[in-house]
Amino acid sequence: MQTTSPLLAELDSLPARWEVDGTLAAPVAAVAALLLAVTGGRVGEDNLLVLARASTARQGAMTVVAASGVGAYRAELAGPVEPVEIQVDRARSRMAVQSWYGGVHTVTACPAGTRVTHRVHRVIPDHPGFADGIAEIGLRARMARDLRQVLHVIADRLGC
Repeated sequence: MQTTSPLLAELDSLPARWEVDGTLAAPVAAVAALLLAVTGGRVGEDNLLVLARASTARQGAMTVVAASGVGAYRAELAGPVEPVEIQVDRARSRMAVQSWYGGVHTVTACPAGTRVTHRVHRVIPDHPGFADGIAEIGLRARMARDLRQVLHVIADRLGC
Protein backbone atom coordinates (compact mmCIF):
# COMPACT_ATOMS: atom_id res chain seq x y z
CA MET A 1 0.00 0.00 0.00
CA GLN A 2 1.31 3.42 -0.98
CA THR A 3 1.74 5.82 1.96
CA THR A 4 3.56 8.70 0.29
CA SER A 5 2.00 10.22 -2.79
CA PRO A 6 4.03 10.96 -5.90
CA LEU A 7 3.61 14.73 -5.42
CA LEU A 8 4.76 14.57 -1.81
CA ALA A 9 7.78 12.47 -2.80
CA GLU A 10 8.60 14.87 -5.64
CA LEU A 11 8.42 17.96 -3.43
CA ASP A 12 10.29 16.23 -0.59
CA SER A 13 13.18 15.62 -3.02
CA LEU A 14 13.56 19.39 -3.52
CA PRO A 15 15.05 21.80 -0.98
CA ALA A 16 12.60 24.15 0.71
CA ARG A 17 12.82 27.68 -0.69
CA TRP A 18 11.24 29.01 2.50
CA GLU A 19 8.90 27.99 5.27
CA VAL A 20 6.39 29.52 7.62
CA ASP A 21 4.88 27.94 10.70
CA GLY A 22 2.52 28.56 13.55
CA THR A 23 1.28 26.77 16.65
CA LEU A 24 -2.07 25.99 18.19
CA ALA A 25 -2.83 24.87 21.74
CA ALA A 26 -4.78 21.87 20.47
CA PRO A 27 -4.20 18.14 19.91
CA VAL A 28 -2.42 17.12 16.70
CA ALA A 29 -5.26 14.78 15.65
CA ALA A 30 -7.87 17.54 15.92
CA VAL A 31 -5.77 20.05 13.96
CA ALA A 32 -4.85 17.48 11.30
CA ALA A 33 -8.50 16.47 10.87
CA LEU A 34 -9.44 20.04 9.96
CA LEU A 35 -6.33 20.96 7.96
CA LEU A 36 -6.30 17.76 5.90
CA ALA A 37 -10.06 17.62 5.22
CA VAL A 38 -10.31 17.21 1.46
CA THR A 39 -13.25 15.62 -0.35
CA GLY A 40 -15.16 16.12 -3.55
CA GLY A 41 -17.16 19.34 -3.64
CA ARG A 42 -16.83 23.07 -3.31
CA VAL A 43 -13.69 24.47 -1.64
CA GLY A 44 -14.39 26.23 1.66
CA GLU A 45 -13.47 26.28 5.33
CA ASP A 46 -14.63 22.66 5.68
CA ASN A 47 -12.99 21.38 2.47
CA LEU A 48 -9.40 22.13 1.39
CA LEU A 49 -9.05 24.87 3.99
CA VAL A 50 -5.57 25.89 2.79
CA LEU A 51 -7.11 27.20 -0.45
CA ALA A 52 -10.42 28.45 0.98
CA ARG A 53 -9.25 32.09 1.04
CA ALA A 54 -8.11 32.08 -2.59
CA SER A 55 -10.16 34.54 -4.63
CA THR A 56 -11.48 31.79 -6.90
CA ALA A 57 -12.67 29.77 -3.90
CA ARG A 58 -14.31 32.82 -2.30
CA GLN A 59 -16.24 33.34 -5.55
CA GLY A 60 -17.45 29.71 -5.42
CA ALA A 61 -15.53 28.81 -8.57
CA MET A 62 -13.15 26.18 -7.14
CA THR A 63 -14.23 22.56 -6.80
CA VAL A 64 -12.36 19.49 -5.53
CA VAL A 65 -12.59 16.26 -7.51
CA ALA A 66 -10.93 12.93 -6.81
CA ALA A 67 -7.91 12.05 -8.94
CA SER A 68 -6.23 8.72 -9.52
CA GLY A 69 -3.91 7.60 -6.73
CA VAL A 70 -3.96 7.32 -2.97
CA GLY A 71 -5.03 10.62 -1.41
CA ALA A 72 -4.99 12.36 -4.80
CA TYR A 73 -7.33 15.22 -5.72
CA ARG A 74 -7.61 18.13 -8.12
CA ALA A 75 -9.05 21.53 -7.45
CA GLU A 76 -10.68 22.70 -10.65
CA LEU A 77 -11.11 26.39 -11.25
CA ALA A 78 -13.49 28.26 -13.50
CA GLY A 79 -11.82 29.72 -16.57
CA PRO A 80 -8.61 28.88 -18.41
CA VAL A 81 -6.52 28.14 -15.30
CA GLU A 82 -4.90 24.73 -14.93
CA PRO A 83 -6.25 22.54 -12.10
CA VAL A 84 -4.43 22.47 -8.78
CA GLU A 85 -2.95 19.09 -7.83
CA ILE A 86 -3.43 17.96 -4.21
CA GLN A 87 -2.01 14.95 -2.39
CA VAL A 88 -3.01 14.11 1.20
CA ASP A 89 -1.12 11.69 3.44
CA ARG A 90 -3.30 11.48 6.54
CA ALA A 91 -1.09 8.81 8.15
CA ARG A 92 1.84 11.26 8.20
CA SER A 93 -0.33 14.39 8.68
CA ARG A 94 0.85 16.04 5.47
CA MET A 95 -0.66 17.63 2.39
CA ALA A 96 1.01 18.81 -0.83
CA VAL A 97 -0.50 21.41 -3.13
CA GLN A 98 0.88 22.14 -6.60
CA SER A 99 -0.43 25.15 -8.49
CA TRP A 100 1.90 27.95 -9.61
CA TYR A 101 3.93 26.93 -6.57
CA GLY A 102 4.44 23.57 -4.90
CA GLY A 103 4.22 23.44 -1.12
CA VAL A 104 3.71 20.99 1.72
CA HIS A 105 1.71 21.55 4.92
CA THR A 106 2.80 19.34 7.84
CA VAL A 107 1.13 18.92 11.24
CA THR A 108 3.38 17.87 14.15
CA ALA A 109 3.30 17.83 17.94
CA CYS A 110 5.22 20.54 19.80
CA PRO A 111 5.43 21.63 23.46
CA ALA A 112 2.69 24.24 22.90
CA GLY A 113 0.35 21.67 21.31
CA THR A 114 0.50 21.46 17.51
CA ARG A 115 2.80 23.08 14.97
CA VAL A 116 1.64 23.57 11.39
CA THR A 117 4.47 24.15 8.93
CA HIS A 118 4.10 25.23 5.30
CA ARG A 119 7.20 24.74 3.17
CA VAL A 120 7.39 26.01 -0.40
CA HIS A 121 9.66 23.86 -2.55
CA ARG A 122 8.96 25.00 -6.10
CA VAL A 123 7.73 28.15 -7.85
CA ILE A 124 7.07 28.24 -11.58
CA PRO A 125 9.94 30.43 -12.81
CA ASP A 126 7.87 32.45 -15.28
CA HIS A 127 5.04 33.20 -12.87
CA PRO A 128 4.05 36.88 -13.29
CA GLY A 129 5.44 39.06 -10.54
CA PHE A 130 7.97 36.54 -9.30
CA ALA A 131 10.95 37.62 -11.37
CA ASP A 132 12.99 39.21 -8.60
CA GLY A 133 13.77 39.13 -4.89
CA ILE A 134 11.17 41.79 -4.06
CA ALA A 135 8.42 39.54 -5.40
CA GLU A 136 9.72 36.65 -3.30
CA ILE A 137 9.66 38.80 -0.14
CA GLY A 138 6.04 39.70 -0.89
CA LEU A 139 5.18 36.08 -1.54
CA ARG A 140 6.74 35.02 1.76
CA ALA A 141 4.65 37.63 3.59
CA ARG A 142 1.53 36.41 1.78
CA MET A 143 2.22 32.78 2.73
CA ALA A 144 2.70 33.77 6.39
CA ARG A 145 -0.58 35.73 6.30
CA ASP A 146 -2.41 32.84 4.63
CA LEU A 147 -1.15 30.36 7.23
CA ARG A 148 -2.22 32.69 10.06
CA GLN A 149 -5.72 32.83 8.53
CA VAL A 150 -5.89 29.03 8.30
CA LEU A 151 -4.73 28.67 11.91
CA HIS A 152 -7.30 31.24 13.02
CA VAL A 153 -10.12 29.21 11.40
CA ILE A 154 -8.85 26.01 13.06
CA ALA A 155 -8.45 27.73 16.46
CA ASP A 156 -11.97 29.12 16.22
CA ARG A 157 -13.44 25.72 15.38
CA LEU A 158 -11.53 24.00 18.17
CA GLY A 159 -12.09 26.76 20.71
CA CYS A 160 -8.41 27.27 21.46
